[in-house]
Amino acid sequence: MENQPLDPNEIIDAIGGTGATARIFKIKDSSVSEWRVNGIPQARLMYLRLLRPDLFDAEKSASTTES
Repeated sequence: MENQPLDPNEIIDAIGGTGATARIFKIKDSSVSEWRVNGIPQARLMYLRLLRPDLFDAEKSASTTES
């Protein structure tokens, strides 16, 4: 997926790993494992931004620092 602020692995690990992330979305662990390679789908990423804004605070501060 393009334009992801953090590495998908960092996001998934911060949530608690593949299993914990899969439980949030009520999907199979294998689907989340694919995200580690292919990126987190945009709709899921939007949900995670709402659920865990703390994971994306670094993105905000990095973008304001670059401006």
